[in-house]
Amino acid sequence: MAKELTARRLTFVGFFLLLLCVVTGQAMAHALLDRAEPRVGNTVATAPREVTLWFTQKLEAAFSTITVTNAAGQRVDTGKARVSGNQMSVSLRSGGSGTYHVTWRVLSVDAHRTDGSFTFQVGQ
Repeated sequence: MAKELTARRLTFVGFFLLLLCVVTGQAMAHALLDRAEPRVGNTVATAPREVTLWFTQKLEAAFSTITVTNAAGQRVDTGKARVSGNQMSVSLRSGGSGTYHVTWRVLSVDAHRTDGSFTFQVGQ
């Protein structure tokens, strides 16, 4: 009886460790935002010419986008994002001062989709 109970415990522990590895591995497979320029929440003196994002995984260019709007809610990005490896950029038109809102949606090369958004300030 004691041997059977020990075997069950070992089986349970082994199953738990396997499940933990699977869950951790899936979480690491998503392309998460690593850093941005302008930096998330930062204040810059003048409107930048582009927004560049770096991710934790390589991206699929055809399915990855960035949208940037100014304080008035007007879109100031020039359209299609440029993707190279794990980096994605989009050029900007002048949008004045205030809060800029960056929204991104990416598909990593392993077919996981993630999205998010952040703001940065232009001017005082």
